[in-house]
Amino acid sequence: MRKRIFIILTFAAVSLCAAAQSSGFKQLDKWLDIWKETQQTFFGYPVNEQSALHGFYEWYVASGMDVININNAGDPMVDNPANWSSQAFEREVIEFFEPLYGFPKHKAWGIVTHSGTDGNNHGIYFGVKYLYNKTGKMPIVYVSDEAHYSNMRICDLQNLDIRLIKSDEMGRMIPEELEKAIDPNRPILMIYAMGSTFKGAIDDQDALNAVLKKFPKTAVFRHVDAALFGGYLPFTKHKKMVSQQHMHYDAIAISGHKFFGIDSPCGLFLCSREVYDNQNNFEVTYLNGNMRMINCSRDAVQPLKFWWLIHTVGYDKWAEQAEQMMECTAYLKQQLDMIGWPCWVNKYSNTVFFKRPSPEIVSKYNLAQGYDERFGGELAHIVVMQHVTKDKIDKFIAELKK
Repeated sequence: MRKRIFIILTFAAVSLCAAAQSSGFKQLDKWLDIWKETQQTFFGYPVNEQSALHGFYEWYVASGMDVININNAGDPMVDNPANWSSQAFEREVIEFFEPLYGFPKHKAWGIVTHSGTDGNNHGIYFGVKYLYNKTGKMPIVYVSDEAHYSNMRICDLQNLDIRLIKSDEMGRMIPEELEKAIDPNRPILMIYAMGSTFKGAIDDQDALNAVLKKFPKTAVFRHVDAALFGGYLPFTKHKKMVSQQHMHYDAIAISGHKFFGIDSPCGLFLCSREVYDNQNNFEVTYLNGNMRMINCSRDAVQPLKFWWLIHTVGYDKWAEQAEQMMECTAYLKQQLDMIGWPCWVNKYSNTVFFKRPSPEIVSKYNLAQGYDERFGGELAHIVVMQHVTKDKIDKFIAELKK
Protein backbone atom coordinates (compact mmCIF):
# COMPACT_ATOMS: atom_id res chain seq x y z
CA MET A 1 0.00 0.00 0.00
CA ARG A 2 2.78 2.41 0.98
CA LYS A 3 4.64 1.59 -2.21
CA ARG A 4 1.52 2.31 -4.28
CA ILE A 5 0.98 5.67 -2.53
CA PHE A 6 4.66 6.54 -3.11
CA ILE A 7 4.35 5.74 -6.82
CA ILE A 8 1.17 7.81 -7.15
CA LEU A 9 2.74 10.80 -5.33
CA THR A 10 5.92 10.52 -7.39
CA PHE A 11 3.91 10.44 -10.62
CA ALA A 12 1.90 13.46 -9.48
CA ALA A 13 5.06 15.39 -8.62
CA VAL A 14 6.60 14.61 -12.03
CA SER A 15 3.36 15.65 -13.76
CA LEU A 16 3.25 18.93 -11.85
CA CYS A 17 6.92 19.57 -12.68
CA ALA A 18 6.26 18.92 -16.37
CA ALA A 19 3.23 21.20 -16.29
CA ALA A 20 5.25 23.90 -14.55
CA GLN A 21 7.87 23.77 -17.30
CA SER A 22 5.30 24.67 -19.95
CA SER A 23 4.47 28.33 -20.37
CA GLY A 24 1.40 27.67 -22.51
CA PHE A 25 3.12 29.41 -25.42
CA LYS A 26 4.69 27.06 -27.98
CA GLN A 27 7.09 29.67 -29.32
CA LEU A 28 8.43 30.45 -25.85
CA ASP A 29 8.76 26.79 -24.86
CA LYS A 30 10.54 25.92 -28.11
CA TRP A 31 13.03 28.73 -27.59
CA LEU A 32 13.68 27.56 -24.02
CA ASP A 33 14.22 23.95 -25.13
CA ILE A 34 16.83 25.07 -27.67
CA TRP A 35 18.60 27.21 -25.09
CA LYS A 36 18.67 24.39 -22.51
CA GLU A 37 20.12 22.06 -25.13
CA THR A 38 22.98 24.42 -25.99
CA GLN A 39 23.53 25.87 -22.52
CA GLN A 40 26.17 23.41 -21.36
CA THR A 41 28.32 23.91 -24.48
CA PHE A 42 28.16 27.68 -24.31
CA PHE A 43 31.96 28.07 -24.35
CA GLY A 44 32.64 31.31 -26.22
CA TYR A 45 31.30 33.96 -23.84
CA PRO A 46 31.92 34.86 -20.18
CA VAL A 47 28.75 33.49 -18.61
CA ASN A 48 28.51 31.23 -15.55
CA GLU A 49 25.93 28.58 -16.52
CA GLN A 50 25.79 27.21 -12.98
CA SER A 51 23.73 29.94 -11.37
CA ALA A 52 22.86 29.39 -7.70
CA LEU A 53 19.67 31.44 -7.69
CA HIS A 54 17.03 28.68 -7.69
CA GLY A 55 16.38 29.11 -3.96
CA PHE A 56 16.19 32.88 -4.39
CA TYR A 57 13.37 32.59 -6.93
CA GLU A 58 11.49 30.10 -4.77
CA TRP A 59 11.58 32.65 -1.94
CA TYR A 60 10.85 35.54 -4.30
CA VAL A 61 7.57 34.06 -5.52
CA ALA A 62 6.49 32.37 -2.29
CA SER A 63 7.03 35.55 -0.27
CA GLY A 64 5.01 37.75 -2.61
CA MET A 65 8.00 39.83 -3.68
CA ASP A 66 6.97 39.30 -7.30
CA VAL A 67 4.06 41.73 -6.82
CA ILE A 68 6.03 44.40 -4.94
CA ASN A 69 7.60 47.28 -6.90
CA ILE A 70 10.84 48.49 -5.32
CA ASN A 71 13.26 51.07 -6.66
CA ASN A 72 16.77 51.93 -5.47
CA ALA A 73 16.64 55.64 -6.24
CA GLY A 74 19.24 57.11 -3.93
CA ASP A 75 22.63 56.68 -2.30
CA PRO A 76 22.93 53.25 -0.65
CA MET A 77 25.89 54.37 1.46
CA VAL A 78 23.93 56.90 3.56
CA ASP A 79 23.06 56.07 7.15
CA ASN A 80 19.33 55.64 6.62
CA PRO A 81 18.50 54.21 3.18
CA ALA A 82 14.83 54.33 2.16
CA ASN A 83 12.62 51.52 3.48
CA TRP A 84 10.87 51.19 0.11
CA SER A 85 14.13 50.17 -1.53
CA SER A 86 16.68 47.36 -1.09
CA GLN A 87 19.48 49.84 -0.50
CA ALA A 88 20.25 48.48 2.97
CA PHE A 89 21.11 45.17 1.28
CA GLU A 90 22.93 46.99 -1.54
CA ARG A 91 25.09 48.68 1.08
CA GLU A 92 25.93 45.30 2.67
CA VAL A 93 26.96 44.03 -0.77
CA ILE A 94 29.33 46.97 -1.27
CA GLU A 95 30.76 46.54 2.23
CA PHE A 96 31.37 42.81 1.56
CA PHE A 97 33.32 43.54 -1.64
CA GLU A 98 35.10 46.68 -0.37
CA PRO A 99 38.01 44.79 1.28
CA LEU A 100 38.18 42.23 -1.55
CA TYR A 101 39.16 45.08 -3.88
CA GLY A 102 41.67 46.48 -1.41
CA PHE A 103 39.77 49.56 -0.26
CA PRO A 104 40.45 50.62 3.33
CA LYS A 105 37.42 50.11 5.58
CA HIS A 106 34.73 52.75 5.05
CA LYS A 107 36.89 54.44 2.39
CA ALA A 108 34.88 53.23 -0.62
CA TRP A 109 31.62 54.31 -2.19
CA GLY A 110 29.66 52.09 -4.52
CA ILE A 111 26.45 50.88 -6.10
CA VAL A 112 25.09 47.77 -7.79
CA THR A 113 24.94 48.72 -11.47
CA HIS A 114 22.77 47.68 -14.40
CA SER A 115 25.78 46.13 -16.20
CA GLY A 116 29.54 46.29 -16.67
CA THR A 117 28.98 49.09 -19.17
CA ASP A 118 27.01 51.02 -16.55
CA GLY A 119 29.99 50.62 -14.22
CA ASN A 120 32.37 51.91 -16.90
CA ASN A 121 30.00 54.81 -17.57
CA HIS A 122 30.17 55.77 -13.91
CA GLY A 123 33.95 55.33 -13.82
CA ILE A 124 34.49 57.61 -16.80
CA TYR A 125 31.87 60.16 -15.72
CA PHE A 126 33.20 60.31 -12.15
CA GLY A 127 36.74 60.57 -13.51
CA VAL A 128 35.85 63.51 -15.74
CA LYS A 129 34.09 65.40 -12.94
CA TYR A 130 36.84 64.63 -10.43
CA LEU A 131 39.59 65.90 -12.73
CA TYR A 132 37.65 68.94 -13.92
CA ASN A 133 36.70 69.96 -10.38
CA LYS A 134 40.37 69.63 -9.37
CA THR A 135 41.96 71.39 -12.36
CA GLY A 136 39.29 73.31 -14.27
CA LYS A 137 40.33 71.41 -17.41
CA MET A 138 38.64 68.61 -19.33
CA PRO A 139 40.74 65.43 -19.43
CA ILE A 140 41.83 63.27 -22.33
CA VAL A 141 40.87 59.59 -22.10
CA TYR A 142 43.56 56.98 -22.84
CA VAL A 143 42.49 53.40 -23.50
CA SER A 144 43.88 50.32 -25.26
CA ASP A 145 42.69 49.61 -28.80
CA GLU A 146 41.74 46.09 -27.60
CA ALA A 147 39.75 47.16 -24.55
CA HIS A 148 36.00 46.50 -24.40
CA TYR A 149 34.10 48.57 -26.94
CA SER A 150 31.84 50.04 -24.23
CA ASN A 151 34.65 52.37 -23.19
CA MET A 152 34.85 53.89 -26.66
CA ARG A 153 31.06 54.16 -26.91
CA ILE A 154 30.87 55.90 -23.53
CA CYS A 155 33.49 58.46 -24.55
CA ASP A 156 31.43 59.13 -27.65
CA LEU A 157 28.29 59.44 -25.51
CA GLN A 158 29.99 61.86 -23.11
CA ASN A 159 31.64 63.78 -25.99
CA LEU A 160 35.16 63.22 -24.64
CA ASP A 161 38.54 63.41 -26.33
CA ILE A 162 39.88 59.87 -26.55
CA ARG A 163 43.20 58.43 -27.65
CA LEU A 164 43.37 54.74 -28.55
CA ILE A 165 46.72 53.35 -27.48
CA LYS A 166 48.25 50.54 -29.53
CA SER A 167 48.42 47.15 -27.85
CA ASP A 168 50.97 44.38 -28.30
CA GLU A 169 50.12 41.12 -30.07
CA MET A 170 48.69 39.61 -26.86
CA GLY A 171 46.35 42.59 -26.41
CA ARG A 172 48.13 44.59 -23.67
CA MET A 173 48.53 48.36 -23.88
CA ILE A 174 52.12 49.24 -24.86
CA PRO A 175 53.67 51.62 -22.26
CA GLU A 176 55.92 53.33 -24.81
CA GLU A 177 52.89 54.07 -27.02
CA LEU A 178 51.08 55.60 -24.05
CA GLU A 179 54.03 57.84 -23.27
CA LYS A 180 54.14 59.12 -26.85
CA ALA A 181 50.40 59.88 -26.82
CA ILE A 182 50.15 61.80 -23.53
CA ASP A 183 49.40 65.52 -23.62
CA PRO A 184 50.81 66.80 -20.30
CA ASN A 185 48.80 70.04 -20.55
CA ARG A 186 45.49 68.30 -19.86
CA PRO A 187 44.43 65.86 -17.12
CA ILE A 188 44.84 62.14 -17.84
CA LEU A 189 41.88 59.76 -17.53
CA MET A 190 43.34 56.26 -17.78
CA ILE A 191 41.22 53.20 -18.49
CA TYR A 192 42.95 49.94 -17.65
CA ALA A 193 41.60 46.81 -19.35
CA MET A 194 41.57 43.87 -16.97
CA GLY A 195 40.60 41.24 -19.51
CA SER A 196 40.43 42.48 -23.10
CA THR A 197 37.41 41.36 -25.09
CA PHE A 198 38.89 38.60 -27.24
CA LYS A 199 42.38 37.71 -25.99
CA GLY A 200 41.77 38.16 -22.28
CA ALA A 201 44.68 40.57 -21.91
CA ILE A 202 45.40 42.49 -18.72
CA ASP A 203 47.07 45.88 -19.03
CA ASP A 204 50.26 46.06 -16.96
CA GLN A 205 49.24 48.67 -14.41
CA ASP A 206 52.70 48.83 -12.80
CA ALA A 207 54.39 49.58 -16.13
CA LEU A 208 51.72 52.07 -17.19
CA ASN A 209 51.75 53.80 -13.79
CA ALA A 210 55.53 54.18 -14.20
CA VAL A 211 54.85 56.10 -17.41
CA LEU A 212 52.32 58.34 -15.64
CA LYS A 213 54.92 59.18 -12.96
CA LYS A 214 56.95 60.89 -15.67
CA PHE A 215 54.26 63.60 -15.73
CA PRO A 216 54.13 64.63 -12.04
CA LYS A 217 52.39 67.95 -12.72
CA THR A 218 49.53 66.37 -14.66
CA ALA A 219 46.43 65.24 -12.74
CA VAL A 220 45.53 61.56 -13.23
CA PHE A 221 42.42 59.42 -12.68
CA ARG A 222 42.60 55.64 -13.11
CA HIS A 223 39.55 53.50 -13.87
CA VAL A 224 39.78 49.70 -14.13
CA ASP A 225 37.41 47.87 -16.47
CA ALA A 226 37.53 44.50 -14.69
CA ALA A 227 34.21 43.05 -15.85
CA LEU A 228 35.03 39.31 -15.83
CA PHE A 229 38.51 39.16 -14.30
CA GLY A 230 37.47 41.39 -11.42
CA GLY A 231 35.02 38.65 -10.49
CA TYR A 232 37.41 35.76 -9.94
CA LEU A 233 40.82 37.37 -9.28
CA PRO A 234 39.95 38.52 -5.71
CA PHE A 235 39.46 34.86 -4.82
CA THR A 236 42.89 33.75 -6.09
CA LYS A 237 46.52 34.22 -5.06
CA HIS A 238 46.64 37.03 -7.64
CA LYS A 239 44.20 39.24 -5.68
CA LYS A 240 46.84 41.99 -5.41
CA MET A 241 46.09 42.79 -9.07
CA VAL A 242 42.63 44.12 -8.18
CA SER A 243 43.68 45.79 -4.93
CA GLN A 244 43.12 49.53 -4.82
CA GLN A 245 45.83 49.92 -2.18
CA HIS A 246 48.41 48.11 -4.32
CA MET A 247 47.45 49.36 -7.79
CA HIS A 248 46.36 52.87 -6.77
CA TYR A 249 43.36 53.03 -9.10
CA ASP A 250 40.47 55.37 -8.33
CA ALA A 251 37.48 53.35 -9.57
CA ILE A 252 36.66 49.84 -10.71
CA ALA A 253 33.76 48.15 -12.53
CA ILE A 254 32.92 44.44 -12.20
CA SER A 255 30.16 42.37 -13.82
CA GLY A 256 27.70 40.37 -11.73
CA HIS A 257 26.33 38.27 -14.58
CA LYS A 258 29.70 36.69 -15.42
CA PHE A 259 31.70 34.98 -12.67
CA PHE A 260 29.03 35.44 -9.98
CA GLY A 261 26.31 33.80 -12.06
CA ILE A 262 23.54 36.37 -11.69
CA ASP A 263 21.05 35.53 -14.43
CA SER A 264 20.74 38.96 -16.06
CA PRO A 265 23.12 41.90 -16.58
CA CYS A 266 24.27 43.74 -13.47
CA GLY A 267 27.52 44.64 -11.79
CA LEU A 268 29.43 46.54 -9.14
CA PHE A 269 30.95 50.00 -9.24
CA LEU A 270 33.34 51.09 -6.50
CA CYS A 271 35.42 54.21 -6.13
CA SER A 272 37.29 55.95 -3.36
CA ARG A 273 35.42 58.28 -1.03
CA GLU A 274 37.65 61.13 -2.20
CA VAL A 275 36.41 60.62 -5.75
CA TYR A 276 32.77 60.52 -4.66
CA ASP A 277 33.20 63.62 -2.50
CA ASN A 278 34.51 65.54 -5.52
CA GLN A 279 31.48 64.94 -7.73
CA ASN A 280 28.87 67.53 -8.64
CA ASN A 281 26.05 67.78 -6.10
CA PHE A 282 22.45 67.13 -7.18
CA GLU A 283 20.21 67.68 -4.18
CA VAL A 284 16.81 66.10 -4.82
CA THR A 285 14.27 67.32 -2.28
CA TYR A 286 11.59 64.68 -2.77
CA LEU A 287 14.19 61.93 -2.32
CA ASN A 288 15.86 63.79 0.53
CA GLY A 289 19.21 62.92 -0.96
CA ASN A 290 22.24 63.95 -2.97
CA MET A 291 22.00 62.14 -6.33
CA ARG A 292 25.56 62.11 -7.65
CA MET A 293 25.23 58.80 -9.51
CA ILE A 294 24.15 58.79 -13.17
CA ASN A 295 21.05 56.62 -12.83
CA CYS A 296 17.89 57.92 -11.22
CA SER A 297 16.14 54.56 -10.83
CA ARG A 298 18.28 51.50 -10.15
CA ASP A 299 17.24 47.85 -10.11
CA ALA A 300 16.39 46.88 -6.53
CA VAL A 301 16.22 43.11 -7.19
CA GLN A 302 19.82 42.67 -8.37
CA PRO A 303 21.28 43.77 -5.00
CA LEU A 304 19.06 41.16 -3.33
CA LYS A 305 20.48 38.49 -5.67
CA PHE A 306 24.04 39.61 -4.88
CA TRP A 307 23.23 39.56 -1.16
CA TRP A 308 21.67 36.08 -1.50
CA LEU A 309 24.75 34.70 -3.27
CA ILE A 310 27.08 36.18 -0.64
CA HIS A 311 25.16 34.27 2.03
CA THR A 312 24.52 31.03 0.11
CA VAL A 313 27.69 30.66 -1.99
CA GLY A 314 30.16 32.94 -0.25
CA TYR A 315 33.89 33.47 -0.27
CA ASP A 316 35.09 29.88 0.17
CA LYS A 317 32.94 28.47 -2.64
CA TRP A 318 33.87 31.30 -4.97
CA ALA A 319 37.53 30.62 -4.20
CA GLU A 320 37.00 26.95 -5.14
CA GLN A 321 35.33 27.96 -8.39
CA ALA A 322 38.09 30.41 -9.26
CA GLU A 323 40.73 27.73 -8.65
CA GLN A 324 38.80 25.25 -10.80
CA MET A 325 38.55 27.77 -13.63
CA MET A 326 42.28 28.45 -13.59
CA GLU A 327 43.06 24.71 -13.50
CA CYS A 328 40.71 24.01 -16.40
CA THR A 329 42.19 26.92 -18.38
CA ALA A 330 45.66 25.40 -18.01
CA TYR A 331 44.21 21.98 -18.89
CA LEU A 332 42.55 23.28 -22.07
CA LYS A 333 45.81 24.93 -23.18
CA GLN A 334 47.72 21.71 -22.41
CA GLN A 335 45.28 19.54 -24.38
CA LEU A 336 45.35 21.86 -27.39
CA ASP A 337 49.16 21.81 -27.31
CA MET A 338 49.15 18.01 -27.16
CA ILE A 339 47.19 17.69 -30.42
CA GLY A 340 49.28 20.43 -32.06
CA TRP A 341 46.45 22.95 -32.30
CA PRO A 342 47.84 26.53 -32.30
CA CYS A 343 46.62 28.31 -29.16
CA TRP A 344 47.54 31.12 -26.78
CA VAL A 345 46.56 32.36 -23.33
CA ASN A 346 47.49 35.47 -21.35
CA LYS A 347 48.83 35.21 -17.83
CA TYR A 348 46.09 35.23 -15.14
CA SER A 349 43.48 34.79 -17.89
CA ASN A 350 40.70 32.20 -18.22
CA THR A 351 40.40 32.91 -21.96
CA VAL A 352 42.21 30.64 -24.43
CA PHE A 353 42.25 31.77 -28.06
CA PHE A 354 43.23 29.45 -30.90
CA LYS A 355 43.08 28.70 -34.61
CA ARG A 356 39.43 28.72 -35.60
CA PRO A 357 37.98 25.20 -36.08
CA SER A 358 35.22 24.14 -38.49
CA PRO A 359 31.95 26.12 -38.66
CA GLU A 360 30.16 23.10 -37.18
CA ILE A 361 32.31 23.13 -34.04
CA VAL A 362 32.11 26.93 -33.80
CA SER A 363 28.32 26.68 -33.90
CA LYS A 364 27.99 23.71 -31.50
CA TYR A 365 30.18 25.32 -28.84
CA ASN A 366 29.03 28.92 -29.45
CA LEU A 367 32.62 30.05 -29.93
CA ALA A 368 33.37 33.76 -30.20
CA GLN A 369 35.33 34.56 -33.35
CA GLY A 370 38.20 36.93 -34.01
CA TYR A 371 40.83 37.72 -36.62
CA ASP A 372 44.51 38.59 -36.28
CA GLU A 373 47.10 38.13 -39.02
CA ARG A 374 49.84 37.87 -36.39
CA PHE A 375 48.31 34.57 -35.24
CA GLY A 376 47.50 33.18 -38.66
CA GLY A 377 44.22 34.96 -39.35
CA GLU A 378 40.95 33.32 -38.32
CA LEU A 379 40.67 32.72 -34.56
CA ALA A 380 38.16 31.60 -31.94
CA HIS A 381 38.25 31.55 -28.17
CA ILE A 382 36.89 29.69 -25.17
CA VAL A 383 36.19 31.48 -21.91
CA VAL A 384 36.66 28.85 -19.20
CA MET A 385 33.79 29.48 -16.79
CA GLN A 386 32.47 27.24 -14.00
CA HIS A 387 30.54 24.94 -16.34
CA VAL A 388 33.54 24.36 -18.66
CA THR A 389 34.84 21.25 -16.89
CA LYS A 390 37.67 18.87 -17.84
CA ASP A 391 35.14 16.28 -19.07
CA LYS A 392 33.61 18.82 -21.45
CA ILE A 393 37.06 19.96 -22.56
CA ASP A 394 37.93 16.33 -23.38
CA LYS A 395 34.83 16.06 -25.58
CA PHE A 396 35.74 19.31 -27.33
CA ILE A 397 39.31 18.12 -27.95
CA ALA A 398 38.03 14.78 -29.29
CA GLU A 399 35.91 16.64 -31.84
CA LEU A 400 38.89 18.77 -32.89
CA LYS A 401 40.91 15.59 -33.48
CA LYS A 402 38.35 14.41 -36.01
